[in-house]
Amino acid sequence: MSQTISFLLLEATLETLYMVIVASLIATLVGLPLGILLYLTRKGNIIERPALHQTLAIIINMTRSVPFIILMIAVIPMTRLIVGTSIGTNAAIVPLSLAAIPFIARVVESALLEINKGLIEAALAMGATPWQIIRKVLIPEAFPSIINGLTLTVISLVGYSAMAGAVGGGGLGDLAIRYGYQRFDPGVMVITIVIMIALVQIMQSTGDWLVKKFKHFRN
Repeated sequence: MSQTISFLLLEATLETLYMVIVASLIATLVGLPLGILLYLTRKGNIIERPALHQTLAIIINMTRSVPFIILMIAVIPMTRLIVGTSIGTNAAIVPLSLAAIPFIARVVESALLEINKGLIEAALAMGATPWQIIRKVLIPEAFPSIINGLTLTVISLVGYSAMAGAVGGGGLGDLAIRYGYQRFDPGVMVITIVIMIALVQIMQSTGDWLVKKFKHFRN
């Protein structure tokens, strides 16, 4: 393998990691509180707001139903407004974040729904405020499931980042298309696939390790 290809593979891998990590952080910052809000506003919960819950649920479901490649093209005007361009790694972060936010919100809501309501009732009986319940009951109890969900989200973003390469998003997907497909170099294609598989394995293993560590710490 030539030094040029080796350098391009390293650069593309770093670009993919950059896109996935930044998009994951942005999506978590928005999706986590959104998922908590979805849970709290459900009928029978401590901040019952059925109309608000239904509105949020519809918006989230609509966003999740749009295929990523279509979403990426549809938000090009927003991407240009935010980062000043519609191509490159920074531009790809916008649709990646938008695709991950509703997924994380649903993951968080599902994790919170698994919590025994007796714990919440006990906290309310002790005079805990909604914020104290969120901070000291809901998040600690659901945290292992939330980590599992975030791990799945990050892994999905690795695949989405490859699709972003189809429209000039950079990363391993862009390299595979430009060199592996357009220049008929199957070696580059195979190596990019191997690297992406390795990234997914590392991310899954890290997520599993974090879940075990947190469960051990909580117990």
